[in-house]
Amino acid sequence: MFAVVRTGGKQYRVAPDQKIVVERLPGEAGDTVTLSEVLLVSDGSTTRAGNGVTVKAEIVAQNKGEKVIIFKKKRRHNYRRRNGHRQLQTVLRIVEIA
Repeated sequence: MFAVVRTGGKQYRVAPDQKIVVERLPGEAGDTVTLSEVLLVSDGSTTRAGNGVTVKAEIVAQNKGEKVIIFKKKRRHNYRRRNGHRQLQTVLRIVEIA
């Protein structure tokens, strides 16, 4: 059984006991969150829309992603700007699809 959920503007294909990394969700490690925006549910033989289905997940960790370097430059104008960014992330373990 799997489901397709949307969180943080992205879509994820999830199954029970799977770990996924999503954009930051409020909560601490050990808390349970409910992902209510389910787009599709499949049990292997049938596929249907996710109306009324929720996905329960447990927060495993709150961390930061890899550093992304932003470098701006204009030729022959001595203009150089270097900036970095680390996206805040949440690691989720899918508990059940109900």
